[in-house]
Amino acid sequence: MDLEKQRDVRAPEGEGCLVAAVRLPVRIVALVVVLPVRMLWDALVAAGRVVNDTVLRPVGRALLWLGRAVFVWPFVALWRYLLVPLGTALARLVNALVVVPSVWLYVWVLTPVGHGVVWVLRAVGAVVAAVGVGVFRGLAWLVRYLLVVPSVWLYTWVLTPVGQAVLWCGRGVARAVGLLVAGTGAVLYWVTRLLLVLPALAVWRWVLVPVGRVCAVVGREVWDALGHAWRVAGHISRAVGRFLASLLRWTFVEPARWVHRSVLTPVGHLLRDAVLRPVAEAARSAGRAARQVVASARASVRQARADMRRALLGAPKETRPAPPVPVQVPGTQGMRK
Repeated sequence: MDLEKQRDVRAPEGEGCLVAAVRLPVRIVALVVVLPVRMLWDALVAAGRVVNDTVLRPVGRALLWLGRAVFVWPFVALWRYLLVPLGTALARLVNALVVVPSVWLYVWVLTPVGHGVVWVLRAVGAVVAAVGVGVFRGLAWLVRYLLVVPSVWLYTWVLTPVGQAVLWCGRGVARAVGLLVAGTGAVLYWVTRLLLVLPALAVWRWVLVPVGRVCAVVGREVWDALGHAWRVAGHISRAVGRFLASLLRWTFVEPARWVHRSVLTPVGHLLRDAVLRPVAEAARSAGRAARQVVASARASVRQARADMRRALLGAPKETRPAPPVPVQVPGTQGMRK
């Protein structure tokens, strides 16, 4: 139906049988050729998105962080904590050693000397200008009467008549050459028109234009067929992708979720409540009993050692026996309470 709507919208009225004969086969062939390419393209796009989301973006972020840590942050620290203070110190040093003495030298030495030199140059320039004006006037008088006046006389009485005669002769020759060229051009025009232009015009009008129209119709239909086939192949590719996704979901994902939710989770809870917790409680009770036994044995050993020391060395005279310290066994305080 989409194909019929597109044909009804884009096809002009009164199209010939050539368009109708070319359109449907071309679109079928284009669909057969384009469908694998479109499916491969959609698969590559999906794979590229997965690779981009799972590999390229994390790797890019890691490389960006590594590049900042290796290249940016050391240079920023170098600029901030070394180059900027060093540059500030150098600027102050240059200002104190170069700029301030230079300004003082310019203001108090070079400026007065420059003003004196300018005054001397102005005086010398005035003298030189006066001498130059006199020399220029003398040279101008000589040039006028030795060059200008003879040149004007030569141009007026010799060159002008000769130039007018040469111009009249040149106009005659140009007119004759123009007539010859015009006649030759007219002959060549008609010969070219009869031998080249009219046959080429006939070939263009009766051969190339019809062939070009046929090629244009075929090319337009092929282009439209490729575009339509690309769109149809996209719908087919998406349908195939949705079918494969649904098949994968109902074949592997949903059974796995059901097994996890209905079998593994209850079995795990049963094992935790019936086996692991009692075993852990028994292990904690055994540990507490073992710690109590060890603590009692340590107290008995300390008491026997103290009795032996008193029997061999005697009890100390001025020292009072320390009150017995209750033994605190870890884990027994809560049981006593």
